[in-house]
Amino acid sequence: MTITAQDVNKLRKMTGAGMMDCKKALVEADGDFEKAIELLRKKGQKVFAARADKATTEGVIFVKTNDEATEGVIVGLVCETDFVAKNEEFQTLGKAILDVAFNENSADIDTLKKQKLGDLTVEEKVLELVGRIGEKLEITSYETLKGEKVIPYIHSGSKLGVLVALKGVNGSDVEQAGKDVAMQIAAMNPIAVDRNDIDQSVIDKEMEIGKEQARQEGKPENILDRIAEGKVNKYLKDNTLLNQAFVKDNKITVGVYLKNINNSLSVSAFKRVNIG
Repeated sequence: MTITAQDVNKLRKMTGAGMMDCKKALVEADGDFEKAIELLRKKGQKVFAARADKATTEGVIFVKTNDEATEGVIVGLVCETDFVAKNEEFQTLGKAILDVAFNENSADIDTLKKQKLGDLTVEEKVLELVGRIGEKLEITSYETLKGEKVIPYIHSGSKLGVLVALKGVNGSDVEQAGKDVAMQIAAMNPIAVDRNDIDQSVIDKEMEIGKEQARQEGKPENILDRIAEGKVNKYLKDNTLLNQAFVKDNKITVGVYLKNINNSLSVSAFKRVNIG
């Protein structure tokens, strides 16, 4: 059958695919729009499969909080090149996925992929764009956070994002404090909020590592425990948020910085997501 320019334009508006791809799909589908749309989706699946071993070290982190700033969502959509990460379609899709994640409160990435986004699922929308762009795209991060006050932060370049939940919130300086702490998390990558949040097995492992290092250095057996305890304390100080030296004033810790603003102010939890 004859495929008109109007037919091609209609399919292009429906799918966002290129004119030539739309014409080819309509010809192959004998003018059946539903079959043509399915063919375009399958093209995305084929591209994804063909590029399965390609590294996705570029992309964008998207973050959103509710109006009360008590809940936040963070989503990472990755791709192969910086050029695609800056593509308007890629950015639009990422924001749409973020809205779905925020509204549906999915349990995990797999559940998020199955959620509806328009007439398709999130996963189908991603594959649809894969077919148009010709690069591997993937949702690799999805985190949620709740708290008295949830502060979002996107680092320059949009490849690293943070959500930090504050507790003991009171006063007008809380917003800035949250941003400062979020920047601290982005820069220093702590593994926990405080010492009590680290599993004992991790501490035991660090203790053993510290003892073995001291032993290799020729230290006497009777002081190995003391040396290892010192190493563990340094590890906990360097890797727990509230005990880290504050990046804006390394004479105080993050915990002290928050107490100086408000004696009850602290951090209840955080999420840190990065690409690459």
